[in-house]
Amino acid sequence: MNDIYVNVRSSGIRSDRKINLHWTLSQLKTKLVPIIGIPEIYQKIKYEPASSTSQSHTFTSEEENDILSHHDIEELSTFIIEDTRPPHLRPNYEDLSEVEKYEMSQEEYERRDDSVLAWKKRNHLGRFNPAYAESVSSKQESLEREIKDLQVNMNSRCCASGERYGTIRYIGYVPEISKNSLWIGVEFDEPVGKNDGSIQGKRYFTTRNKHGSFLKPTDVEVGDFPEEDILADL
Repeated sequence: MNDIYVNVRSSGIRSDRKINLHWTLSQLKTKLVPIIGIPEIYQKIKYEPASSTSQSHTFTSEEENDILSHHDIEELSTFIIEDTRPPHLRPNYEDLSEVEKYEMSQEEYERRDDSVLAWKKRNHLGRFNPAYAESVSSKQESLEREIKDLQVNMNSRCCASGERYGTIRYIGYVPEISKNSLWIGVEFDEPVGKNDGSIQGKRYFTTRNKHGSFLKPTDVEVGDFPEEDILADL
């Protein structure tokens, strides 16, 4: 039997392959290039037998012209190929940052008739549903009424928990905390907050780190509070 199946292993690659025992080691290396991406001269091959009664063997450059059958290669054995190139010469197939990617413009996407967007348009789904605009408008009106009822204005001075002073920078929903509750974003005078005006990657206002927080309206008192002077006690 001249053809047998073996397992080929290299960095990030495992593949079952059929080889011919009449190949030389050099021919095997040539066959492996398109599979593992390592040039022949940089392949260091170690043979691991399938049975425990046989010995492992690492091939040397002096064995390039050896016929594989001379080494008693077993069916279902394993060839482990090491890349001996210096690290800076090895291609990094896991780093996709340098891979050229196809990007479709929004205009081109909207012109296609085989996209999810086109399907939604045809079936009047999502924002293409006439009821959607009414729902958005109703939600916006509800939000405006809630804000008006709070009698709280943007950029008003405020006090939180009776001891933290700041300025109101945001009034509205914060789905990252709760989808159905109003929140007030406060920029504190001192670093007594929890964030910088963003939460879970979504930015609502901008301030320094630890100077921002999102609070329930009941925890915020609006008034003519002077801005804290952190140097006043020095």
